[in-house]
Amino acid sequence: MDALVELLQSDARLSVEQMAERLGKSVSEIEQMLAELRDSGAILGFHAVIDRDKVDDKRVSAFIEVKLTPERDGGFDKLAQRISKFDQVSSCFLMSGGYDLAVIVEGEDLREVARFVTEKLSTLEGVLSTATHFQLKVYKQSGFLASDTHADERLAVTP
Repeated sequence: MDALVELLQSDARLSVEQMAERLGKSVSEIEQMLAELRDSGAILGFHAVIDRDKVDDKRVSAFIEVKLTPERDGGFDKLAQRISKFDQVSSCFLMSGGYDLAVIVEGEDLREVARFVTEKLSTLEGVLSTATHFQLKVYKQSGFLASDTHADERLAVTP
């Protein structure tokens, strides 16, 4: 099962037949494994990794550090789930360290993200503070180097 998951993460566009061939399994075995992964919720979905500059996508992304007051019966989970349901939130993670949640937000422009933070996120009961960091440039995303990053470039060797 681990090998199939790794294969899906590297190229989810492979056909079932190609996956079976690469993993040395039958098509029916791969179909069964995929069904188990979907049914168990292990596969959350599929998406393409897009270079926004190449498709002239002007949306902005922000990484938001959020400090919370844990709830008595739910800890951070209930509030994190509530935050995750906002359309602007693309990812939400419980973190160790100086803040509790890392929330990745997307918007049409800086103002839309700012409105989300000031009107929705920071007004939630239990949210103590936020720190917003806007993405300026992508060098690598989901394991893929950005198109203007050359894989064959090497650092100069100095004596």
